[in-house]
Amino acid sequence: MEALNSAPSPVTMHDPRSASPKAALVRELSSRDRARLHAHFLSLSDDDRLLRFGQRVSDPVIEHYVDGIDFSRDTVFGVCDDNLELVGVGHLAYLHDNGDKRTAEFGVSVLERARGRGIGTQLFERAAMRGRNTRVTTLYMHCLSRNSTMMHIARKAGMKIEYAYGEADAYLTLPPADSSSLMAERLQEQAAMFDYAMKRQARRASQLFDVFRAVPAGWVA
Repeated sequence: MEALNSAPSPVTMHDPRSASPKAALVRELSSRDRARLHAHFLSLSDDDRLLRFGQRVSDPVIEHYVDGIDFSRDTVFGVCDDNLELVGVGHLAYLHDNGDKRTAEFGVSVLERARGRGIGTQLFERAAMRGRNTRVTTLYMHCLSRNSTMMHIARKAGMKIEYAYGEADAYLTLPPADSSSLMAERLQEQAAMFDYAMKRQARRASQLFDVFRAVPAGWVA
């Protein structure tokens, strides 16, 4: 897949308040983002939960899933909007090694209001690059065959897809890491961290402005 050999291009997100597009960058998440992950998955509709987890899951099940993510073992990526809410999440889970073969499973979810912007594809490309750089030889996806988003990602990446009983398994062989892939991932993470810091600063400034605007004219402490 050509995208694995270079830094993934930023996804274009169109801000309705501006005529110019905004780049949505993929940031690696940590345990500090667990609350945002809770909010993201709990906001998924019943049908979206079915497509993401392969079954309709309740809020307690989702909370247990998020609380059980081991960030020291797996890698979770996210795309935030200007309010720092996660609109897209990709989970790269490392499976047991089989000799020289190492497999990782990828799962993705994108909020309905953020779809059609390529966020799912960019999350996949970032996860594939991380897998490549951590000696993963096979990237694996399992989903319902009617999951059009996952199927689109799999076909676009040239994955081998196997269908059975309404479900699909997709496999992608990853090339070994090299200096180019390692540098590309490092640059992408730096850009994503800078983007996140700028959004956080803008949000704090907006909140501070709202506080001052709420103070009555002529009020003195």
